[in-house]
Amino acid sequence: MAYATIDQLEDRYGEVADELRDRAQALLDDAATILDARVAVDISDQQQLDRLELVSCAMVNRALMAAESEAYGVSNASYSMGPFSQTATFANPSGDLYLTSGELRLLGATGTAIGSIRAVVRRA
Repeated sequence: MAYATIDQLEDRYGEVADELRDRAQALLDDAATILDARVAVDISDQQQLDRLELVSCAMVNRALMAAESEAYGVSNASYSMGPFSQTATFANPSGDLYLTSGELRLLGATGTAIGSIRAVVRRA
């Protein structure tokens, strides 16, 4: 079950082209699968469902934009003048679905913990 619809994706990021609608729906379903693996979902918690919708849309938008734009997601670029050189590094070159650290915090799924165990010394 997807946490967002194509209409909700379009409300946030603009119209999804007709030829991308099936892909967008598949990505929304995939995003839900990823989120289900990271978050204990309580369907009675409307605030959590709103956050899942927001994050699902952001994940899918990143994936769609990476595939559609030659300049979207450039994390590093360098240019030269002579003898003509250009280099770009993309943050998501294959258009994968992923969660940012901010989205993980928003969902309460940071997954880090620090703890300690008291040593027990036994004397023979």
